[in-house]
Amino acid sequence: MNVIDTAIPAVKIIEPAVFGDERGFFFESFNQARFDSALGESITFLQDNHSSSVRGVLRGLHYQLAPHAQGKLVRCSAGEIFDVAVDIRRGSPTFGQHVAVALSADNKRQLWIPPGFAHGFLTLSEKAEVQYKASAYWNVNAERSILWNDPQLDIAWPLNGIEPVLSGKDAAGERFAQAELSD
Repeated sequence: MNVIDTAIPAVKIIEPAVFGDERGFFFESFNQARFDSALGESITFLQDNHSSSVRGVLRGLHYQLAPHAQGKLVRCSAGEIFDVAVDIRRGSPTFGQHVAVALSADNKRQLWIPPGFAHGFLTLSEKAEVQYKASAYWNVNAERSILWNDPQLDIAWPLNGIEPVLSGKDAAGERFAQAELSD
């Protein structure tokens, strides 16, 4: 596997070794030992999630407060998404900054988003299937949402003139400056 640094050092792009021939392809989507070695720390995943979305669906920006903060290993197994991680760690030199990466079934890339980040994605293809491993269980009382288009975050979502499809929760997300964050 190849690990690519991003503008925020804690967020990593993971490229698996893909073996293909006339039959198709094979790759390990996750290997605990290799993942831990690549990150230089041991991560325990407690929950796997899977979503399906149509073009224009924007999910996020979601996070959970400590002690329920989730690290996520995100991949897109069908279609393509624009995946975003926002640093919400107070005191971090990259606080309020974000990383955005295209994840797709074709590029097979994954994005490691450690605890202390808000996460969201926009579906770029007709349909996309997204799976992610989470390092903490979902906790409704710890869950929060930051407004996807907060001008302070300045995320250049590739909407190409369309209005994103949002859940009620996401449409009512907090502005970054007012969001409840863990210390």
